[in-house]
Order: sequence, then structure tokens, then C-alpha cells
Amino acid sequence: MTHQATAAGSPAVSPETAAAPGRSPKKRRSTGRHGSRWTPWLYLLPAIVVLAGLLVYPIYQLGLISFLEYNQAQVSGGEPTTFKGLGNYRELFSDDQFWQVLLATVAFAAACVVSTLGVGCALAVLLTRIRAIPRLVLMMAALGAWATPAITGSTVWVFLFDPDYGPVNRMLGLGDFSWTYGRYSAFALVLFEVVWCSFPFVMVTVYAGIKAIPAEVLEAASLDGASQWRIWRSITAPMLRPILVVVTIQSIIWDFKVFTQIYVMTNGGGIAGQNMVLNVYAYQKAFASSQYSLGSAIGVVMLLILLGVTLVYLRLLRRQGEEL
Repeated sequence: MTHQATAAGSPAVSPETAAAPGRSPKKRRSTGRHGSRWTPWLYLLPAIVVLAGLLVYPIYQLGLISFLEYNQAQVSGGEPTTFKGLGNYRELFSDDQFWQVLLATVAFAAACVVSTLGVGCALAVLLTRIRAIPRLVLMMAALGAWATPAITGSTVWVFLFDPDYGPVNRMLGLGDFSWTYGRYSAFALVLFEVVWCSFPFVMVTVYAGIKAIPAEVLEAASLDGASQWRIWRSITAPMLRPILVVVTIQSIIWDFKVFTQIYVMTNGGGIAGQNMVLNVYAYQKAFASSQYSLGSAIGVVMLLILLGVTLVYLRLLRRQGEEL
């Protein structure tokens, strides 16, 4: 029978020989899976090294200095650097000015985020309703505002609202009204500038998301008699939620750590520090007062607040079943 099977073209194979080819492909597949598992990390390795050098090490140094006695005497070598533990944080949290600045920072950042998202989303919807030429003009104007350096934009806005030479007061008939003298008017002026240089990011991102929504869905809602606000609230916004998460978190981070606009437009924090925010407060402590350890502690507090806000926001969205 063996001879017949061989003659028929089906050679008899021993169990050892039959098992060997079966093991070899499995081994090759296992090696392939192992290699493909590490391939993405190999591509990401250069970026990880750069981020570690630019982010991880500075954050480590920031946290280390916040636990030390590190003032001008230690920097100049006149006194040795000593470990202070939580002393800088106790001093910071017992300072009434810190809590006032923190409250002002949270309120100001919240107003900037809401205003930026509102203006950006409204203009993104407007881009989908206007013709090509006006859309191109609006896009170029917005990108020009986005590309303007913060210090340049802040200087221009101060000139526009100058009580003596600014054209805005003349157009509004405000005379020699000084926007930077009062606390709330100064914050409002800075808010206008922050929104002006921040809304293009929201507008472009949301506009790209709207264009990715199937036109049939929006047309069906319009044919059913839904208003533009109802279409945005019930269809567009839910479909854009992952994009809105990104722009919201980015806006929170940017607006919470505003420095240039406040420092330039209010001349270092306003009269008697009435327009101080945490970033300017940290700068004043670290460089104006040479209390580097205290300034580092403020930086660590800011980092933890931003990290906490981002994690809480993402967790709430995950509970709602959103894919991020």
C-alpha cells in the first residue's frame, strides 16, 4: 500500500518530517508578531528622545528647585543650597495674594476659552455658508492673526486702544478713557487680544471637521425643518465632539498660562498687580524678587492644575462613551 501511494504521487512522509514544517511557520509567525509589536515604538523613538529632553528634564528640574532653598544667594554661590521640603509650598499657600491671583487666573482663562470657542465655532459655520472668495479672504485674515507673534499683536492692540492716539476711542466717542487703568477693562482688553490670536486655530479645526460630515445628514435635517441652531446642537456638535475636545483642552492650556499679553498690555500685571495671573506672578517671584524656588513652586502648581483639568475632562467624556 505504501508503494501504491508513492507511485500515485503522494509520497509517504514520516511523523517527524511532517511535524517539522508545522513548527517552522509558527515560529516565523511568532517572530513576525514580535517584530511588528516593536516597530511603532522604533519609529517614535526619536520623538520620544526629543520630548524627554525638552519636557521631562525641565519638569524634573522645576520640581527639584521647588523643594530647595534657592534664591539669589544660592545662585551667586554666597550660601549653600539646602533642602527645604514643602516649605516653599507652605509659604505659597499661606500667601493671600496667591489665592487672589489663582482666582483671577481661573476666571480670566474660563472667559477666554468660552469666547475663543464661541467665535471660532461661529466663524467655522460661517465658512460653510459663504462663497469661495469671501471664504478665502476670511481664512487669510484669520491665519494672519494666528501667525502674528504675541508681543507684536499685544503692542498693536495697546496702540489701537490708546487713550491719546488710538482710533478705537475716537470711533466709540470715549475720549481719553484708559482701558488699562481699571482692572476689569484691562482684563477685557487682554481678552480681546487673546481671542483675536486664538480663534483661528478653533475655526480652521472645526471647519475641517464640519466638511468631513456627510452632506446628506445635514440636508436631511434641513429638509425636516430643523433650524441652523438645532442642526448644530443635535447633529454637528455631537459628531464634532472629538475635535471639540482637542480644541477645548488646547485652549484651556494656552489661556491658563497666558503671559505675554498680560505682561505687555498691562505693563507687568497692572496697577498694584491688579491684573496679575499665575504666569506673571511666577515671573515676578522668580526673576523680579529672585525667589527662584518660590517661582518654581508656582510653576509646579500650574502644571498640576492643568494636568488635573485635562484628566477630569477626558474622564467625563470616557464615561459618556466617547471615542478619543
